[in-house]
Amino acid sequence: MSGGVRPDEEDILIPALQAPRDETEEIPALVEPHINTGVSHAWRALRHRNFRLFFGGQSISLIGSWMTLVATRWLVYRLTGSALLLGTVGFVGQIPSFLLAPFAGVWMDRLDRRKVLLWTQTLSMIQSLLLAAMTLSGRITIPWLLVLSAMQGIINAFDMPGRQAFMVEMLEDRRDLSNAIAINSSMVNATRLIGPSLAGILIAATNEGWCFLIDGCSFIAVIASLYSMRLRVSTVMRIPTSTLAELKVGWTYVSESMPIRTILLLFALISLMGMPFVVLMPIFAVQVLHGGPNTLGFLMGAMGIGALASALSLAARKSVVGLVRMIPIAAGVFGLGLIGFGLSHALWLSMIMALVAGIGMMQGMAASNTIIQTIVSEDKRGRVMSYYAMALVGMAPFGSLLAGTMAHSIGAPRTVIASGVVILLGGAWFALQLPAVKRAICPIYRKMGILPV
Repeated sequence: MSGGVRPDEEDILIPALQAPRDETEEIPALVEPHINTGVSHAWRALRHRNFRLFFGGQSISLIGSWMTLVATRWLVYRLTGSALLLGTVGFVGQIPSFLLAPFAGVWMDRLDRRKVLLWTQTLSMIQSLLLAAMTLSGRITIPWLLVLSAMQGIINAFDMPGRQAFMVEMLEDRRDLSNAIAINSSMVNATRLIGPSLAGILIAATNEGWCFLIDGCSFIAVIASLYSMRLRVSTVMRIPTSTLAELKVGWTYVSESMPIRTILLLFALISLMGMPFVVLMPIFAVQVLHGGPNTLGFLMGAMGIGALASALSLAARKSVVGLVRMIPIAAGVFGLGLIGFGLSHALWLSMIMALVAGIGMMQGMAASNTIIQTIVSEDKRGRVMSYYAMALVGMAPFGSLLAGTMAHSIGAPRTVIASGVVILLGGAWFALQLPAVKRAICPIYRKMGILPV
């Protein structure tokens, strides 16, 4: 496990940070002898006991999390019928990731990440059970939803970078990292198919509170899996220093690493303009497609199918080589899917467009995550993944607020179409940066043995 903190002596760190690609003398330690097992290539990360435990626990927990996500949005829309309030609740639930993620990243590089995750999962369970109790008793109101959403947002600000940084600690052979990330993405999207469908059925038959209750109970599985893991102690040497000094080191490392900086900028844009379209799903289900909670479940499920197919294709890859080319292509697919979704007024076409959007969204997210996790220096993994969390989740609250405001003014369909156009432009910008990104990544891959010297 990771413990302690990093030095901040300017004469040691800053010269290395001025040329991040040269700071890879630690990276060869990531490559260990490959264990010969009978595990299928596409599922090779599951041969690691700790990762199998994580996979099993998270698979159960994430079904509940997707149920809560859909149920919360439906509850807000049922209570208010307001696109603006949908965006506001999304903003309140996600803004803590933007504000707190950099500090969380510093602590992830200092603390025992498993213990941090045990705390975040336990607190998330308490939050879901409180939400269930208030909803089932009929006491839930928008102010209470805002408070509980903010509580979950604070928890997520620590949980997401913690989970991302913890991924590598669950693997004995770290060459399986890209496969573990792809399998994790597959798990997220397989549960996306189950959770929203169950939520739609439960909401139609009873009310949203049962979704929250199931979610609260589902956290027991992931907490048990974390307790059951056997982990090696980290060999990274750390010297105590201040939080602000480590924040500065992390920011310098990210801003001066051309590949990481460029990937994070694109995904900050995608998170701002693209991800919040999911917040507007209840409006499409009711006002555009004239359906109900089942329609919402179908749309979320179609998006999940696309994302799952994309994640499975990444799991089958034998190397990270070529992944960077997929990022602008994925952005283009995501943008086109959003434009088609905004133009559609038929359920079957909307489901196809949601599927296309899911493919593009997941392909880009998983490819970016894999590249960053592969090239990042181990001692800064927590801080770098906290900036990844900021780009992916931290920008979403501003996007939710913007999407809600735009949908209130010009309608949800036009809002989603405009978002798709902006994402297409972002993908084109990344394509122009692609040659420079490749030039920066290739020396790192050569030092890791991924590319021939």
